[in-house]
Amino acid sequence: MNWLIYSLMTALFFGLYGIFLHTGQIAMKDPEAGRYKAFLFVGVAYLVIAVIVPLILLKFQGASFKFPTKGISLSFVAGLLGALGAFCILLAFGAKGTPAAVMSIVFAGAPVVNAIVSMNLHPPKGGISAVPWQFFMGIVLAALGGCLVTMYKPAPGHTKGPPPAAVSETTT
Repeated sequence: MNWLIYSLMTALFFGLYGIFLHTGQIAMKDPEAGRYKAFLFVGVAYLVIAVIVPLILLKFQGASFKFPTKGISLSFVAGLLGALGAFCILLAFGAKGTPAAVMSIVFAGAPVVNAIVSMNLHPPKGGISAVPWQFFMGIVLAALGGCLVTMYKPAPGHTKGPPPAAVSETTT
């Protein structure tokens, strides 16, 4: 069941991703280029987590440093897709999308895309007619869930203003 724990951890990390990315973009205090500055540091984080850590792990495990061309190519395309997805999230934020709406659409839509592409790459035995109706209902519910969360997300409350000025006691 380790796969389930890792999957839930991924959901947690990706669920927080959009919030932190949007907040980081705003914290750059650059309305024109803040999203690109935030994306730059996403890349720095990827350098640390996705390049340095695997190199260390491969070294300590005594793994071979031979990389088949097909593995390199497909893995590179996966990295491009992930980076382009992250960049498009920033573009959505820049176009006035909120983390709640953008991430709901992204994470409701991603399983639908995954299911459709996976079925095309690995067609089910017996053809499409052999696919249980619940599979198609799951796709519809995922899309519907994304729409409902986006359309009916609670409005943000009032943001806290600056703290009131400190009241100093005067001695008499």
